[in-house]
Amino acid sequence: MMRVVLVGSPVERARLRAGLATGALEVAGEFATLPLARAAALDVDAILIAARDDSPGPLPEALTPREIDVLELLVEGLSNKTIAARLGISDQTVKFHVASISGKLGAANRTDAVRRAIRRGLVTV
Repeated sequence: MMRVVLVGSPVERARLRAGLATGALEVAGEFATLPLARAAALDVDAILIAARDDSPGPLPEALTPREIDVLELLVEGLSNKTIAARLGISDQTVKFHVASISGKLGAANRTDAVRRAIRRGLVTV
């Protein structure tokens, strides 16, 4: 059995919970935001993020944990060089991650990626 955490508003989580196949997944916790879910450090196999009514459907490809790290620093308005220093990676690697995040979110640029990520509840401000 796969253990998961649900993230989203109470209504979004209820909709997601209702759509889960009975017995296939065990809900180990529910949180309003991704940072709260991550901070709980529960032993789970996945974190499911409920799509908001005003956002497009689920991402065709999920963001990796490192992409989430980069995205959280993008939200702070940091440059690639500063993000690289904070994460201990090269600025070229950050550039690669930003391009991947933008592609997965269907964003035209880094500002659009941040806006789309906030709308989807992937990050908070």
